[in-house]
Amino acid sequence: MLPHRKTLAAAFLLSAAMSLPMAARAHDMWIVPSSTVLSGDTGWVTVDAAVGNDKFYFNHAPLRLDGLQIAGPAGAAVTPENVGRGKLRSTFDVPLAQQGTYRIAVVNDGVFARWKQDGQTKRYVGKPDGLAQAIPAQAQDLEVVQSLGRVETFVTQGKPTPLPPVGKGLELVPVTHPNDLFSGEPATFELRLDGRPAAGHEVTVVPAGGRYRDRTGEIALKTDKDGLVRITWPAPGLYWLQADAQDDKVSVPQASKRRLMYAATLEVLQP
Repeated sequence: MLPHRKTLAAAFLLSAAMSLPMAARAHDMWIVPSSTVLSGDTGWVTVDAAVGNDKFYFNHAPLRLDGLQIAGPAGAAVTPENVGRGKLRSTFDVPLAQQGTYRIAVVNDGVFARWKQDGQTKRYVGKPDGLAQAIPAQAQDLEVVQSLGRVETFVTQGKPTPLPPVGKGLELVPVTHPNDLFSGEPATFELRLDGRPAAGHEVTVVPAGGRYRDRTGEIALKTDKDGLVRITWPAPGLYWLQADAQDDKVSVPQASKRRLMYAATLEVLQP
């Protein structure tokens, strides 16, 4: 089991930097809106964000919101309201002033460093610009990993609108709109890495309610040569979709490799 972090920023970066697949780790991250599809001209959603053992249950720690990014239907940034952090979850409200689809994400781009100093293992988790001050000149066996993670969900007020690609890190590009998902019906998504189709990558989908089942109900998928992944939803409810990757395309000079993580909360409705 992963140890409890002293800071939640460290929790996010360490999770992205660890070599185990995200689905196998003890503490996962998610964002859950109060609704994913709303009618009318305007509206609100309240969003919970947490880190925990069980998907969509608040039993470990809040997800830090330093990297919170909300994009409205026209791509303009939306300012959250009533942002707060409790013992087990973070919360905020999102005003839905325009018709269309909103992308709500927590993005973290940082580094994880480990080295030996005076016979002891030292670590640094944070932003790249803090590396020089954190790592002493006499550091031995230095290892620096760049990490980029995105945890997100989607909310539509009225009619769904297209979601433009981000183009950086791992991301899910909808072929089937993420707010147009129904049980018993197929859905297709494209996984991209830095804007290009990510072929042959494993994608894990886990339904909510795992604490009430003997098994998690995990669905293991893999993208095809075009980066596409297809799933027919077995039942309505919330689903946690996750993928990760590793490469050497670093932008931090001291880093030797880059680890990437993506997770999304999707709601599947009854047809």
